[in-house]
Amino acid sequence: MRQLNSINKIFLLLCLVIAGANVTAQNRNQLENKKKQIQKEIEFTESLLNETKKNQQLTLDQLQTLNKKISLREDLIQTMRVEVKLIDTQINETNNAISELSAELKKLKDEYAQMIYYANKNQNIIQRMMFIFSAEDFNQAYKRFKYLQQYSIYRKKQAEQITETQKALDVMITQLNNTKRSKLKVLGEEQNEKEILAKEKQEEEGALTSLQKKEKELLKQKKQKEDEQRKLELAIKRIIEEEIRKANEAAKKAGKKESTSLTLTAEAQQLSSSFENNKNKLPWPVLRGIIVSKFGKHPHPVLVNITVNNNGIDISTEKGSKARAIFEGEVTGLAVIPGFGNVVMVRHGEYLSVYSNLAEVFVKKGEKLLTKQDIGKVDTDENGKTQLHLEIWKGSNVQDPELWLSK
Repeated sequence: MRQLNSINKIFLLLCLVIAGANVTAQNRNQLENKKKQIQKEIEFTESLLNETKKNQQLTLDQLQTLNKKISLREDLIQTMRVEVKLIDTQINETNNAISELSAELKKLKDEYAQMIYYANKNQNIIQRMMFIFSAEDFNQAYKRFKYLQQYSIYRKKQAEQITETQKALDVMITQLNNTKRSKLKVLGEEQNEKEILAKEKQEEEGALTSLQKKEKELLKQKKQKEDEQRKLELAIKRIIEEEIRKANEAAKKAGKKESTSLTLTAEAQQLSSSFENNKNKLPWPVLRGIIVSKFGKHPHPVLVNITVNNNGIDISTEKGSKARAIFEGEVTGLAVIPGFGNVVMVRHGEYLSVYSNLAEVFVKKGEKLLTKQDIGKVDTDENGKTQLHLEIWKGSNVQDPELWLSK
């Protein structure tokens, strides 16, 4: 029974360590994949930054791209810290298992030593025979004979058990050493990323100081941007009002009641519902890109106590990139807005997606589009910036596009 308990305990410890190692391996694989994805985004951001740096003049867009790279680097470091904690948990669990197994091995060896001592003391064949023949009757003599026989078998199994326990212990120790080496590797990578981050933050501080000296110019740019955004907003609202007007005309002819909001046909309602059901799943409007300016009100990246408001998001992408439809729909409006270039508006039932800053347009008004269909070519300015502005509207209300796009 004692031996059976030892076997069960060793088996259980091995199972727990192996199961824990498998779970840790799966979690680490997920973290490794996340690290690789972040690293790709950092490399992409670096390439965008290098493109804009070809122009010697420091711009606000360069600072925003640098800020994004720093944010990604911090996310990468945080992911590494989570991985180290995961490894530490595995190390602690393996250490505990090794301690228990070592204690079990010591007990087995102590018991075996006692058996060897007893066997040596009673190894004389005459003593064994006397032990058997001194029995009071045949049954007792038989039991003593079986006892000596089973004792010998038990001793052999005990030796085998010690060997198996030692092997299991060796496996755990090897695994522990491998895990410790993995931790050192991740810690080295983390330290390297911290050093790079420190340099990037110095660069960011220098860029910020330089741009703060251009306060008047930046305030002028901010005002100009707000004027341009108002024009874009008016253009979008005109499209919405025109859609409502057309719907009311159709309702009047059909003898139905007019509405101040957009009336949807059964087909448009279905499209609208389908669009809603794909929230957080919609494809990006460019093949590769990073968000450098988020939706809504937020502090100006340079000017103190100044806020900016964005009705959409600004996505930096590669030179020559094409904008594509985030969902199937119909082109309901085309416009040219100063500061936003060519603008394409696509209706998805009750929703409207708006793509701005296009150098070329590949679609025409009234055209039915498929998801991911090319809409136009994203413009690249004199500073090397290639940036798409995306807005999503539900009726007359702006939405945060980032909440709709796939992660």
